[in-house]
Amino acid sequence: MTRARSDEVYVVGCGMHPFGRDETVTGMDMAERAVREALRDAGVAWADIGYAAGGSDVSGKPDTMVGRLGLTGVPFVNVQNGCATGASTVLAVANALRAGEAALGLAVGFDKHGRGAFNASPARYGLGDWYAETGMMLTTQFFALKTRRYLHEHGISERALAMAAARAFRNGSEHPMAWRRKPLTVQEILDSAEVSPPLTQYMFCSPGQGAVALVLALGDRAFDLCERPVRLASVALRTRRFGSFEVFAPWLPPGPHRSPTVDAAEAVFRAADVRPADVQVAQVQDTDSGSELIHLAETGLCGHGEQEELLAAGETDPTGRLPVNTDGGCLAGGEPVGASGLRQFHEVVRQLQGRAPGAQVPGGPRVGFTHVYGAPGISACSVLTV
Repeated sequence: MTRARSDEVYVVGCGMHPFGRDETVTGMDMAERAVREALRDAGVAWADIGYAAGGSDVSGKPDTMVGRLGLTGVPFVNVQNGCATGASTVLAVANALRAGEAALGLAVGFDKHGRGAFNASPARYGLGDWYAETGMMLTTQFFALKTRRYLHEHGISERALAMAAARAFRNGSEHPMAWRRKPLTVQEILDSAEVSPPLTQYMFCSPGQGAVALVLALGDRAFDLCERPVRLASVALRTRRFGSFEVFAPWLPPGPHRSPTVDAAEAVFRAADVRPADVQVAQVQDTDSGSELIHLAETGLCGHGEQEELLAAGETDPTGRLPVNTDGGCLAGGEPVGASGLRQFHEVVRQLQGRAPGAQVPGGPRVGFTHVYGAPGISACSVLTV
């Protein structure tokens, strides 16, 4: 049997509450369901968990979940880190396991957002009311500006935006945990209501509801619990540098600039000792389809300007060379902020184990990648392997 190094961390259990809208349960109810499913998947009890971290943007304090799961005295850290919340919980648990605080840990994220666009306060991001009065606190405006600039710089057509969205909805239609389960054609997406040019209604994700939990194990314990544990080869999180063009910081100085996604991706591939070309299944943040195109290149998964050709050739489909967002991503799943990053882990882990709930990538993929990006310019990436 394969044995592990004593400092290696593995995912040995996954649980998920379906994404979408369920008015019969609270966000905490969703989280409890995801945790109990992850514990069952790993074949362990809550009392076995030695360290936990949880994240939620609007749906409560995750550590209060111990009142439902059991008062065991477990260290439980609350995390709130925007769209990087889920990845941050994984990083917190993995670091605690490597530091010797426990041999078994749990990461959970959940949220239950209301209908309509996110309504962020400018003061929360250190901005004056004038910024909101310009309309730029509405993230659809920012992402449209960023996408328009990117398409112009790299010679990409608006049709590529629709192709990315159409693939997301195809994948979502096959995934039992996705919210949007109806496939849409490229033309239907192009013809849908214009929200912020060049982005139409079906090129945006929606704030949503859902929960995901992971059980992580250290070293040989992982192989005692799981037939095919998935190694957390590396996780990296970065914030913005001076001059990067980000949500709620939409300005650019003259000269070159780097996004936090570029920094996080370079760090994670270096730490895992793999190349972007080695990735066989990927999750990238698709708050809108323009963001997906940008992030594919910023992570190194393709070159700038190559995205349209990849999409047209079916290379990002589950059967293609670089399967992307095989569960439908944020476009089909919506974005409950606390759970969204962990959804990516859930999907990649299941793909690498050969038990994806939706379309399974053929050929036994062995290297997976996740990427999240959010306000005010934070990115987290991970590499997972079997």
